[in-house]
Amino acid sequence: MGRIAALKGVKDKKGRERLGLKKCYDCRKQFTVRKGTLFEDSPIKLHVWLQAAFLMCSSKKGISSNQLHRTLGVSLQTAWFMSHRLREAMRTGSLAPMGGVGSTVEADETFIGRKDGTVKRRGHGHKNAVLSLVDRNSGQVRSFHVEGTSAAVIVPIIKANVARETAMMTDEGGHYFTLGDHFASHESVSHKADEYVRGEVHTNTVEGYYSVFKRGMKGVYQHCSERHLHRYVAEFDFRYNNRSALGIEDAARMAVALRGIRGKRLTYLDSQ
Repeated sequence: MGRIAALKGVKDKKGRERLGLKKCYDCRKQFTVRKGTLFEDSPIKLHVWLQAAFLMCSSKKGISSNQLHRTLGVSLQTAWFMSHRLREAMRTGSLAPMGGVGSTVEADETFIGRKDGTVKRRGHGHKNAVLSLVDRNSGQVRSFHVEGTSAAVIVPIIKANVARETAMMTDEGGHYFTLGDHFASHESVSHKADEYVRGEVHTNTVEGYYSVFKRGMKGVYQHCSERHLHRYVAEFDFRYNNRSALGIEDAARMAVALRGIRGKRLTYLDSQ
């Protein structure tokens, strides 16, 4: 890291002093604390960004762009773009395997919205599929927007994200039948036969996560295009993994989210 100094008296085109401007004496370039973050080159004041981050992190089911637009006094287009940038900060991209010896992971899928270019019809063939894995022991969830619910799609994702020593719990879906070959154990409940709990065998934890996810997507956001679904999924995963039940309250949750702004850029064109 080169020598850095604060620049005093530097003014913008309107004659206002540019507070927080610094200069690296090695590369001779000027920068602020926003450099190299999701906030870089944003004309929005930093305190407005922080208000938006707090609102998104403290709203259990999310907050719509329209509500951000009214609360923060920015345009609807700006509010929409801000929310997508903050969702990008919430994406962890964690690759560490879930579960392990003595741990139980529940797997299930749900359907939301409508795939691009499809016509609404009975069933869920026209909807986007989301696979979620919940570790009962750590209370963490990891979700994926998947192409479908065939074993060829689902099983490789589970194998890549769950340790082999884990006990798996699922419903009676046929795409889960081979999980016992890859993990310590696999047990399932038959929802078709009105079986939801059999001792410790159930998928109630992951379904509890879906109850919040679906209420937020349908009640707050109402519509989500297929290309943006992965960011909305990351938003709900983030709040669940940093929830009050795990001892993380609103301010601390926002601080965790803001750690994810570094080294990421999302331009308006990229978010379209």
